[in-house]
Amino acid sequence: MKRPAALPCRLLRTALRALLLALALTAAARAQVHAGAAQPLPPVLEQRADKLAHGLRCLVCQNQTLAESNAPLAQDMRKLIRDQLAEGRSDAQIMRFFEDRYGDFVRYDPPFKPITWLLWLGPFALLALGFVVLVRTLKRRAGARAPLTADERARAARFLDTGS
Repeated sequence: MKRPAALPCRLLRTALRALLLALALTAAARAQVHAGAAQPLPPVLEQRADKLAHGLRCLVCQNQTLAESNAPLAQDMRKLIRDQLAEGRSDAQIMRFFEDRYGDFVRYDPPFKPITWLLWLGPFALLALGFVVLVRTLKRRAGARAPLTADERARAARFLDTGS
């Protein structure tokens, strides 16, 4: 008769073990998340990190700065900025690090040098080309219109007189 009473105890022990295991896994996961979180920087360094993040392009999004992007790569790059600031590197050294690693494209405002001339001057060249095409088209249209002959003027006058 002792057997039926043993079953609820075993079930209770198993449920308690499962609960303790779930709590331990949750605590371990939370500890891992907090270990990976960026340590707060002093306000001056935080401002520099923000300025640098606004000056660099997210390589995943490409039309957002690192400060605006939530992509995992952008988060890693922001962490790199913070780590390098904490090590005492200057803004120029950090920018050079990212340029060496990813090229000029990583800068949100690429430098004006021969390799980026097309990037800087391309929009102006296209605008000038569009203006030239517009002027030539308008000149052709103006030149194509011949003045009305006397016969055509008379027909137009008759048409306008009968129309009103």
